[in-house]
Amino acid sequence: MKPIAKWLKKPWPYWVGGILLGLMNVVLLAASGISWQITSGFLMWGVGILEWFGFDAFNFEYFNHFHDYFEPVIKNHNPFINQYTILNIGVIMGSLAATLLASQFKFKKIKNKKQLALGLLGGIMMGYGSRLAFGCTIGAFFSGIPSFSLHSWIFGIFVMLGAWTGIKIIIKILQ
Repeated sequence: MKPIAKWLKKPWPYWVGGILLGLMNVVLLAASGISWQITSGFLMWGVGILEWFGFDAFNFEYFNHFHDYFEPVIKNHNPFINQYTILNIGVIMGSLAATLLASQFKFKKIKNKKQLALGLLGGIMMGYGSRLAFGCTIGAFFSGIPSFSLHSWIFGIFVMLGAWTGIKIIIKILQ
């Protein structure tokens, strides 16, 4: 096995991944002026889809309330071409490249309809909750900790408690 392939296939220590993610977050903030966030891009894609169906989503109360935050996107009036979309595409392409380089890409068959339904329901609940909270775990935790934000530490504790509880519930449902 070539040294680079061996380096890509073996799991990295958590501390190496943490340092690399932290450095990338600093570079992103310095280069673009925004911290790492995911759900804003998906929100913009939803706005674009609503506009295809004739809705003027940028006039919804949500965007009136957060007008300053989304002002660059609202001015361009293109929900698909913006900093959030570019960031999301970068994350998706980077994940795909890492998976392909490690020869770990594969399609998996969905086990059953119950698994599919629970996955869809969980995804919808996470998306809705992240918009209510004005961000996801990346924005609330990963971008908040380096900013010395107390809310991020509290958030982190409750995410761990929620994940533990959710795992217990899922195990009980799937049995």
